[in-house]
Amino acid sequence: MKKFLFILGLTGCSVCSHAQVDLGKYGQLSGSLESNSIIYVDDKDLPNSVTDTHFGSNNYLKIDYTNQKFSAGFQLEGYFPTLQGYDMGGYDDKHSFILGNKYISWQDKYYGVRAGDIFDQFGSGLIFRSYEDRQLGFNNSLEGGQVRVNLKDYVKVRGMYGRPRLYMHHADSWVGGADLSLSLTKLAKIESADFSLEGSYVNRHESVAEALKPIVTTPNLNMYSARANFDWNGVSARVEYVNKSKDLSEATMEDMRIGYAWLGEVGYNYKQFSALGTFRVLKHMNTMLTLEGQGTGNVLNYLPALTRQYTYMLANLNPYQVNVNGEAGGQIDAYYSIRPKGQRSKYWNFHANYSTYYSDKKQTGKSRLLWRDVNGDIEHQWNKKLKTSLLVSVQEWSPTHGSTEKTYASNIFVYDMTYKFDRKTSIRGELQYLYSEDYEKDWMAALIEVNFAPHWSVSVSDMYNHGKTEIHYYNGSVSYTFERTRIQVNYGRNRAGYVCSGGVCRYTPAYTGAGITLTTSF
Repeated sequence: MKKFLFILGLTGCSVCSHAQVDLGKYGQLSGSLESNSIIYVDDKDLPNSVTDTHFGSNNYLKIDYTNQKFSAGFQLEGYFPTLQGYDMGGYDDKHSFILGNKYISWQDKYYGVRAGDIFDQFGSGLIFRSYEDRQLGFNNSLEGGQVRVNLKDYVKVRGMYGRPRLYMHHADSWVGGADLSLSLTKLAKIESADFSLEGSYVNRHESVAEALKPIVTTPNLNMYSARANFDWNGVSARVEYVNKSKDLSEATMEDMRIGYAWLGEVGYNYKQFSALGTFRVLKHMNTMLTLEGQGTGNVLNYLPALTRQYTYMLANLNPYQVNVNGEAGGQIDAYYSIRPKGQRSKYWNFHANYSTYYSDKKQTGKSRLLWRDVNGDIEHQWNKKLKTSLLVSVQEWSPTHGSTEKTYASNIFVYDMTYKFDRKTSIRGELQYLYSEDYEKDWMAALIEVNFAPHWSVSVSDMYNHGKTEIHYYNGSVSYTFERTRIQVNYGRNRAGYVCSGGVCRYTPAYTGAGITLTTSF
């Protein structure tokens, strides 16, 4: 009964989107709500699908108050119980209602202080990033305090200290750190370019459990980062080096290892052309919030897959998983557009991408291919009504993460078309095909989406493995949007595999079910 009352309360809050929550001289009140629920059904034709539960629901209600330089807020979370595939369910698979986030903050142009839950990132996040990702199902914010100081626009300093959140509870560790940024060009009053030097330090302290004392020799982990950033006339460059003291980057390791990372980026932008190249080396760089924790959310830093992130079903069938213990590689992105003024039928967008990663030879015996993706797409706006795009991706990856020479290859083709009947009605279709002689072999997929702006959207899709399993993964959805409130209902099959957000992935089991999603804000 408790879970239905909470969800009903969340649904009722959607009417708040019509209200003006302006408190005049007393400030402003804003909020957002998100509710994701699934009813799981038994499906004998879907092997290894979810059968031990029939309902899951993740819910978030966030309220923020601001008054000039002061702000405060909180987030309530309800899990009734947790949706399948979210690691937090391994810590507490019962019904849970918690105060997820809370904070008070004061900030002006030069100084700022925050108490409560802290979200922040140092550099690219290689040594520290605290953030919430509801799609992945974790929140590693720090419960503590933070101070920010900006001096004359060219020196920025921030420091923080607190205990990290691990799913529904807090880890038995404490994290502190500081970050410094110095703009040399602003110091020298140079406006035509920007050159800055940055550095960070992060410490994790955790009392060593008796079971780990034969392996863990110190309660402290120290990490350092040095960075340089340069921008001038369409050219940009970034370089970062990170070093961490001895640590267990995985709970299964038998001894502590020193870790390090290199990250370099070079970009160029001129008129309709732009390109970005990224290179990264990782060595034992996974950093856990606590040595006794588990799951995707037990991480203090941010190590995303620096590859192209797809939204198409077959192109994202087997996304790359970062080898945090030893990999080297990168990617190159290039864009070019042709857009003559007043000639919409001649609009063309060209995109090419290449990414590849290899394992560390000291870890796997020799440097082996982990991932390679060569892809390109062409988009053309034929007229005011019709737009099409064609994508080709050739992917090759190691199913053993470099432990053996074996690799799988996939050749993926996607055709995407959008046609606008008028200003309110449009239809979009996708045709996809994956050719492979490995793993599950050939796949095909199709999607049709009809939009009736500004309220209704209807879609149906099917992903079919006709190369081996002969299983259909069908899905249908209907959504309705009114002002700032959106409700979506869907039903279908979901394949076991990885769900990714921002290059970070979690594994989700196969299931068949009906879902309802509600989002609103005020």
